[in-house]
Amino acid sequence: MLSLIYLLYELQVVQNKFCRKAADAPRYVKNSVLHRDLELPTISKFMKNASEHFFDIVNSHPSPLLVSVVSYEPPPSQYFWRRTRNILLDPPNDFTVEIEKVIEVNKMVID
Repeated sequence: MLSLIYLLYELQVVQNKFCRKAADAPRYVKNSVLHRDLELPTISKFMKNASEHFFDIVNSHPSPLLVSVVSYEPPPSQYFWRRTRNILLDPPNDFTVEIEKVIEVNKMVID
């Protein structure tokens, strides 16, 4: 995620330099003024518009797989977190139960 943010930042720097050269603007002119005057969106605004457009198109696509991508809702951010103090108190999840079964089978084979 951090590398994507850095990449977008680097692309924005290149776009700002291009706008400044194209408009022959001095250094004290703000980048936001250049983008407004040249009627160019920033990289982040362009990416947001492109993704919204993509999801609008995919939402009405006949393929159910593509439509399911649009309707995906990620789990809450704390879904994967298990605090140390709660590990002993929480009931074991399905994955933990399966791991314990494998450990038991391995113990029986070794004995």
